[in-house]
This record gives sequence, structure tokens and C-alpha cells, in this order.
Amino acid sequence: MTMNPISTEAAESARLEPRVGLLGVVMFGAGTAIGVSILSVLGPAAKVAGSGLLVAMVLAALPMLPFALVYAYLSSALPKSGASYEWPARFVHPLFGFMIAWLRILGSVGVIVTLATVLVNYLRMVWPVPELATKAVVITALFGINLLGIRVAAQAQTVMMVFLLAAMGLFCVTGVGKVDLAQLGDPLAAGWPAVLAAVPLMITLFLGIESATEIGEEVRDARKTIPRGIALAVALTACVYACVATVALGLIGPAALGASAAPLLEAARGPLGQLAEPLIVGAAVFAVLKTLNALVMIFSRYLFAMGRGGVLPAPLGRLHPVKNSPTVALAVAWLASMAGLLLPSNLVFLLLAVNIPTMLKYLGSCLAAIRLVKHHPELHRSAQLGLSATSVRIAGWIGIVAAAAIIVAGLKADARPYLLVVGWGVVGLGYWFARRRSR
Repeated sequence: MTMNPISTEAAESARLEPRVGLLGVVMFGAGTAIGVSILSVLGPAAKVAGSGLLVAMVLAALPMLPFALVYAYLSSALPKSGASYEWPARFVHPLFGFMIAWLRILGSVGVIVTLATVLVNYLRMVWPVPELATKAVVITALFGINLLGIRVAAQAQTVMMVFLLAAMGLFCVTGVGKVDLAQLGDPLAAGWPAVLAAVPLMITLFLGIESATEIGEEVRDARKTIPRGIALAVALTACVYACVATVALGLIGPAALGASAAPLLEAARGPLGQLAEPLIVGAAVFAVLKTLNALVMIFSRYLFAMGRGGVLPAPLGRLHPVKNSPTVALAVAWLASMAGLLLPSNLVFLLLAVNIPTMLKYLGSCLAAIRLVKHHPELHRSAQLGLSATSVRIAGWIGIVAAAAIIVAGLKADARPYLLVVGWGVVGLGYWFARRRSR
């Protein structure tokens, strides 16, 4: 049973309009991942696994395949904005969906702060900018863009993505001729435990390829467009990362990557010379901005869905009458992000604090897909992605096992984020039962 759903009339009035096409879906998916993760995660991963980061990258990509398949399938059956809340709440249990989304609040704040930290690290290579103030200004600007509506946010995403791809292409083309194979070394020199410990960090390279599922109601012909967009985003992401990581490692080696706060910039200095700083810093700025743009959109949509569903205060489920944007949800997400600036700036801590709720989100959606096949055969038959029930179950269970394994593996890197997630989860449970009792 649902908890305090808003009225049918309110739900109908809070309907988002389809304004995003296939290009926007690809840009939201690949654009959430490509660039910013490679700018931030190469250093911590090299410190943990050395050249084994390349092996860890391949291992990190494998669980994303069933995740991508599950998200494409669910979107082809029931596209919803705030899908990571809507699907588990509908097909598993309302409390389960609430907890997944509640923990994602912490994850969303963590990733926004992580990206802002990466941006400041790169800007400081050129200008002595104040850390806290710069983070606050950047985050506020991106929330302002999203207030203008999904169409403006999608257009901004595409422009920034084109610039980033051009910058990454130039880095790879100029650097490949100067790659020293000796720098690559033995990818297993640090041992399998170190490689496996780096997987939860490297998984951040691929997080977000399913981002467009979170704006399902705002995508034109979503049941066909989203699965196609996810497939294209996966292919584009894998290609770019394989090229960039191999060239960077071959240019300066794992030790230098692990010791640098801006590893890609260090790698680019050799082939690009004086052009390295403006190009890589510019790429970092656009990478962070476009990823933040997508994350702000995602954060606000699941808060909106929770408000529309009645598990959070109803004003969160309201839309601007002209821009059709969830203004209250955006305001609350902005306040939470400002509070997140008080979190530790250690990147390993922040990356794990992001990954745990994200893996739980994937786990929840995989379980929702399994339950949809079992209990809603009419929806399964209507899905545009023509997978058999057995295929969906296999992909779902593989995704569940992979998500759980990644969560457990991260304990070897830092246990503190796990305590933070557990504490936030306890607060969420208290809120759920207190609200239920008060109603």
C-alpha cells in the first residue's frame, strides 16, 4: 500500500511535458559519465591498483551491461520521471522505493560536491580561486539553468558535450604517438586484491549512462527513444574511456597519476605543451558543468516524484506553470547541495559515498524488473524492447549480485562512507514511520 499519495487531480496537474529527443537522451547519458569521472578517478584508482586500473576499468564496465539492459527494458515498458523511485515503489514496495530514493539524496549531494571539488582542483592549476565560494557559485548556476526548463537544460548539455569530445579527441590523437609501453607496466603487479578494490572507484566512469530514464515523461516517444539512447551512450562512453585512460597511463605511468590532483592535466603536458592547461582545464570545466547539469535534473526529478507520490511533502510535486520545471524540488535539492559542501573533500570518501546509494539504486531497479515480469505480464508484453521474461530475470539477478558485490568490495578502500550511509538510512526510516503515524 502507498503512504499518503497525493490526489489524482494533483497528480494529473503535475504532469511533465515531453520535450527531449534521442540526441538529448544520449547527451544526458554519455554526458553524465564521459569526462568528469576520467578527470577525477584516474588518480585515486592508480594509487590503489597502479596499472591495474585498466583491468579494474574492464571489470567495472561488466556490471553496467545488465544494469543498462534493465533500465532500457523498464523504460520501454513504463517510462517515468523519477524512475529510480517510481519503479521500486510500484513493483517492490513503497517503503523500499522510498529508502532507495532517500539514500540517493545523500549520494546526489555527494556526487555534486565531488564534481565541484574536481572543478576547483583544475581551476587552481590556472587561477587561485577560493574553494568554497567557487563551489557554491557553480552549483547555484547549474540549478538556475534547470529552473529555465528541460529544453534549455538539454540544449546546454549538448553544446558542452560537443566541446568535451573535441578536447578528449585532441588529447588522444596528440598523445598516442608518445605513449611509452614501459609506463603501462604489469597491470597485475599490485595483485588482484588491489585491482578489485579499485573497481568500486572505476565504476564511477560508467555511472549515469541511464540518466535519461529519470526524465522518462519528458522524452518524446520514450518507450523507443530511451532504450536506443542508452545503447548509444554505452558505446560512446566505453570508446572514449578506453582511449583516454590508456593514453594517460602510457604517457606518465601509474605513480605520477596517483600522485596528481589533476592527473589528466599532468598526462597532457607532454603531447600538448602550453596548450595542455587551457585545453584540459577548459574540458574539465565543461565536463563538470554538463555532468552537474544532468545530476541536478536527476536529483530534482526523484524529489519531485516522491512529492507527487506523497512520501515527501506535497509541494515537492508541484511544477512551474510556464517552464514546467519542478521549482520546489529544485530549491530543496539546491539547499541540500549547499549543506553538502560541509562534507570531507577527500575524493575516495566522496566517491564511495556516491557509489553505495547508486549501487542500491541499480539493485532496486533490477529487482523491480524481476517483479514486473512476474506480477505484471500485461506491462511486460507491452514493452517496446522485446526481451523474453527469462532474459529480464537473468539480467536482473546478475545486476543484483553485481551491485551487492561492488558495495562489499568498497569496504576495503574506506569504511567511513558506509557508516554515513547507514546513519542516513536510519534517519530515513525514522521519517517514514513518523510521517505514517502522524497521518
